[in-house]
Amino acid sequence: MSATPGDAAERVWFQWYPPTVPRHLTIPDVLLTELVEASVRRWPDRTALVYYGSKWSYRKFWEESERFAAALAREGVGPGDRVALYLPNCPAYPIAFFGVLRLGAIVVQVSPLYLGQDLIHLLKDAAPKALVTLQIHYPNFAKVRAECPVPAVFVAHLREFYPWYLRPFVNTVLRRQHQPTEFPTDPWVRPWKKAVTTPGTVPLAKSDPLTTPAVFQYTGGTTGRPKAAVLTHNNLVANVTQGNAWNIRLEPGNEVIMASIPLFHIYGLTVALLMGLAVGGTIVLQTRPEIRELLKLIDRYQPTQFPGVPALYQAFNRQPDLAKYQIHSIKYCVSGSAPLPVEVQRRFEELTGANLVEGYGLSETSPITHVNPLAGERRVGSIGIPVPETDHRVVDLETGTRVLAGGEVGELSVHGPQVMAGYYHQKEETDLVLKDGWFRTGDVARIDPDGFAYIVDRKKDMVDIGGMKVYPREVEEVLFQHPAVADAAAVGAPDPELGESVVAFVVKKPGANVTAEELIAFVRERIAHYKAPRRVVFQNELPRTGVQKVLRRVLREEAAKLPPPVPRKE
Repeated sequence: MSATPGDAAERVWFQWYPPTVPRHLTIPDVLLTELVEASVRRWPDRTALVYYGSKWSYRKFWEESERFAAALAREGVGPGDRVALYLPNCPAYPIAFFGVLRLGAIVVQVSPLYLGQDLIHLLKDAAPKALVTLQIHYPNFAKVRAECPVPAVFVAHLREFYPWYLRPFVNTVLRRQHQPTEFPTDPWVRPWKKAVTTPGTVPLAKSDPLTTPAVFQYTGGTTGRPKAAVLTHNNLVANVTQGNAWNIRLEPGNEVIMASIPLFHIYGLTVALLMGLAVGGTIVLQTRPEIRELLKLIDRYQPTQFPGVPALYQAFNRQPDLAKYQIHSIKYCVSGSAPLPVEVQRRFEELTGANLVEGYGLSETSPITHVNPLAGERRVGSIGIPVPETDHRVVDLETGTRVLAGGEVGELSVHGPQVMAGYYHQKEETDLVLKDGWFRTGDVARIDPDGFAYIVDRKKDMVDIGGMKVYPREVEEVLFQHPAVADAAAVGAPDPELGESVVAFVVKKPGANVTAEELIAFVRERIAHYKAPRRVVFQNELPRTGVQKVLRRVLREEAAKLPPPVPRKE
């Protein structure tokens, strides 16, 4: 259901984008492997991957990927089989990723933070024929293998990816952290190094991009048990094409992308890796987004793009010695995974001179559906307008069937080629969110007369205060304006007087001195009194997922254990 010429979406597109950015795209009818192979042919000697001083050209990266595919084939992996990547950001990730796809197999994304029951649930659900991990994560898998007997486990040693002169240092650091440095000897273990150095060729598997699954992307689990969104090759090729079409400043063959956000998350996979590889970009991999190390990598490799999450930009802004680093190579950044506070956006742009724009997407949409334009006006606080070939609408919260008028608040629904095929073997769950190609996001939103969308909050995060709906984001935006607040999250909690009331969890800036009463008063001066928190809890840090989303479920559980608030005097 594409927009028709003359409708609101069409008018908005041509108002905010130059003629060189088409509203309607022809999505290449190719597999993801074929899309990236085109870059390998065009830029064989350009650096594809950088990892702490080690470099892989497009030719080397593709050759190692093919050798890994041959190693998988020797283990009996073929079209339709699943291979789990239990990896942080490191060269093994992209090499293994395309090795799996070369065979027509499916990548299962596994967070390296998972262990115990989380890991068991995911591996039982996906039933992979092989798994790829690092020696530092292997013990976590070994503890659950009896319940999840993956036939072949490829294990890489972290030091393999560093330049030779840094390998002793890596071993020293691992020993200090009490991490394993010896290679496991279990009979199902296969050495990564042998897999990518043993000669072997495997032709690219051919299939229909529209129907062939490429990735099982498990949802974040912030609200419940994760389930696998099945993303086809066409879903991912479409989203890469959409994202790169949006980027009017893109220079194929010259981009350097800082990949600090995790690749096991769909945002990192598409925006930090696939979009760059599709245009001959250099991907600078950071194992985890430690801010001091990140500044050194930016200074050394001068990235042009720095996709991130609000918490990462917030940490960047707080560094006291930014003047020591060359940070002005960054041209633009897209913030995703969580709402971008206005103050964080403003400060980052002031420091770097780059454009930081808010975008939006979900695991089920590959992920990008909306983003603010890089040229012309952008709407602060808005997730932007739909990317090419994508439509949006707001439907009623109760039934999800009635389309609301512009400006009304309801559930955001999206339609486009990036929308998943469904949840893996969960038809009922799929039918709840997918109807006639429209995906119900679960996010509460409004669309202004110019077609810009605004996320009000998660449908499940609404706080019902005596029948009046409060969205945590509007409370958090006010808290972030206070000079003593470094981080904040608001949730609903039981209230004997009102049914529910707002509890704010706050992290103070270093050296800051503020009381709960002062923060409550600060909020009450700026928004309706009933929306202000009745309780404030100070913490050293907020609980977050591996992609830095606030774990509101955990905060709600904490808030529910608090003593009831003092009865109101008004």
